Amino acid sequence: MNTYVTFRSQVISLGLVGMLMLGCATPKKEVVPQMRQAPSPMQDHIREHARLKNEEPPGTKKVLEGILSKPVTVYMPPAANGVQELDLLIHFHGAPFVAMQAVHALKKPMALAVVQQGSGSSVYAAPFVDVDVYPRLLKAIQEKLGVDRIGKVYFSSFSAGYGAVRELLKAHEAKIDGILLLDGLHTDYIPDSTPLAQGGQLNAEKMKGFLAFAQKAVNGEKKMLVTHSEIFPGTYASTTETADWLIHELGLQRNPILEWGPMGMQQVSETQKGNFSVKAFVGNTAPDHVDHLHGITAFVKAIMD
Repeated sequence: MNTYVTFRSQVISLGLVGMLMLGCATPKKEVVPQMRQAPSPMQDHIREHARLKNEEPPGTKKVLEGILSKPVTVYMPPAANGVQELDLLIHFHGAPFVAMQAVHALKKPMALAVVQQGSGSSVYAAPFVDVDVYPRLLKAIQEKLGVDRIGKVYFSSFSAGYGAVRELLKAHEAKIDGILLLDGLHTDYIPDSTPLAQGGQLNAEKMKGFLAFAQKAVNGEKKMLVTHSEIFPGTYASTTETADWLIHELGLQRNPILEWGPMGMQQVSETQKGNFSVKAFVGNTAPDHVDHLHGITAFVKAIMD
């Protein structure tokens, strides 16, 4: 198992190659099981695949229990000391120290909560099927931080973590100010397991929440940044295909570029309008996937600027 993040066959779990709770009196809804995947046999020895050191930055870290099925890590950097209204980043999927380093590097008053539920997008979606769970989580985070108010709320998710974001968009979109998706936005094919090249189509129903949010980002009302690799799961839509779908539905286009990204990543295209952006990177191996998580510091800064 990887030191920094749990993968799905080590990264191939997700969702993609991806390394994601329940309230009371609402009727239970069926949670779609994790989609099957054909793991990539590829290896890469060209790109650097740098990794953050497994070190927690200065600040205050606390553990919140009793809201979700697994503990939530809450972190406040030194820049937030004494501030009674803090913006909040909630990160889904990935070792807490990675997101902690990103928030610390912002050098601004901001808090962090890290949700780690396990493997597969369904385990991240499940807790939030009950619409009362998220408000309880926010309240508990505020109390754990010891602040008067939570200001703006941003979501970041890696790999399978998008399952939580998709579920939360259904009932809480109005109170979400920004979304960062790190190589993790998937949907199934219709017919099942039938790629586009074989006549399949994306299940657009599962993408509608992301599209509506992206449109608001284009209009300047929200912020949204999507990063993706070139990994092809085979049995469900890749992050490249879902990004293509969003770009097409928004009436935008990809702009080819050649640039270095964080952690030795190689960026090959960018789409940007308003506060909406898609950054495409090369790579179809597990290390390429994990690059997106360990590059979070640069990506969080980009969406906060």
